[in-house]
Amino acid sequence: MSTVLLVDDETLTREILRDYLSSDPTIQIIGEAADGKAAVLQAAGLRPDVILMDMQMPVMDGVAATAQIHQNNPEIAIIGLSTFNTDRYVVDLLRAGASGYLVKDAQPKEITEAIHKVMAGESVLSAEVTRHVVSGLADSIPAQVEPDAKLSEALTDKELEVIVLLGKGMSNKEMAEELYVTESTVKARFVKVMEKLGVRDRVQILVKSMEYGLLDIKRVPRV
Repeated sequence: MSTVLLVDDETLTREILRDYLSSDPTIQIIGEAADGKAAVLQAAGLRPDVILMDMQMPVMDGVAATAQIHQNNPEIAIIGLSTFNTDRYVVDLLRAGASGYLVKDAQPKEITEAIHKVMAGESVLSAEVTRHVVSGLADSIPAQVEPDAKLSEALTDKELEVIVLLGKGMSNKEMAEELYVTESTVKARFVKVMEKLGVRDRVQILVKSMEYGLLDIKRVPRV
């Protein structure tokens, strides 16, 4: 059972989300909040597995709330919600610690699947949004950032391969086909990458890899 906190300043939106999620018996709504400050308090008290977080709210916006919650309770997965597919808040949201991003008019099945995906450490970004995020991160990071020596040494070339393909917005299936391996092998590599980077999901792999220059590493494969 995955517990969820709904955060949105519109009562109707929260009601719609509640109706969407009630169709899945493995998801339980344990709380609601109408602004970011209330979300921070609810998260600390309820400790949900997942938070669906609106971006534009009074008192404290979604990015600020995400940053504070992630700092205090990094085990909580946060999925941002917005009206637009390439919202200007997306990059800031993910850098604040969010595990994914969805548009508010997503189909009910997409929302429930997103919750299951973040619980499994998977990515909740479409290929289009992933490209937008990579572009946004690239614009906000110094062009000559040097790859982190410690992290680059810790990662194998096969693990770096899946990081690069993640940056292209590829799915597990597409990565498996590209690398001529099974999907389970791709998943296993990501588990290792998450352990080494100290993150809980693939979105944060993407963010940290960009910030530490790992997506630009060109190395000769180790023997």
